[in-house]
Amino acid sequence: MSQPTSSATSSNTSVVITGLIIVSIAAISFLFWLLYVHHAATGSSDELTFLAPLEAVFNAASATALIMGLRFIKQQRITAHRNSMISAFVFSSLFLVAYIVHHALHGDMIFQGHGAIRVTYLAILISHIVLSGVALPLILITFFFSLTGRFSHHRKVAKVTYPLWLYVSVTGVVVYAMLALWR
Repeated sequence: MSQPTSSATSSNTSVVITGLIIVSIAAISFLFWLLYVHHAATGSSDELTFLAPLEAVFNAASATALIMGLRFIKQQRITAHRNSMISAFVFSSLFLVAYIVHHALHGDMIFQGHGAIRVTYLAILISHIVLSGVALPLILITFFFSLTGRFSHHRKVAKVTYPLWLYVSVTGVVVYAMLALWR
């Protein structure tokens, strides 16, 4: 059996990347619907109240795994890097599941601060939301290149993905902390 041609590989890569972008758009569209169209379940305000702090824990764990992953790759510890990045992905995925359940049950938490702190909160929240939408397809594409052994492509995309993913993880914790402090 012959090796696929470069154009066939390129075509397959384009199809996969397009699919990952479509999945990302579908996920982001669902989250938009959940936040802005769906109404929280009635009578569920006392259920699963631990989810909001758990979301912050998952974001903090993801950020920690990302930082360790960068450290490991700089030390050329490939297996440790891979394990850290998979852990970051798992923590981010667990965050997303907790976030969806939490918002389906409770809806949005309203920030109670006023003045400059409210402006700061909104700036962090808006950048967090926008950049999470940008980061999602990049994370999936970065993983695709890594899992298919295309490490030169992986490195190029990861240079953009990493700071976005880290920012989204850290600001997720900051948003939670600000909501908790200004109730």
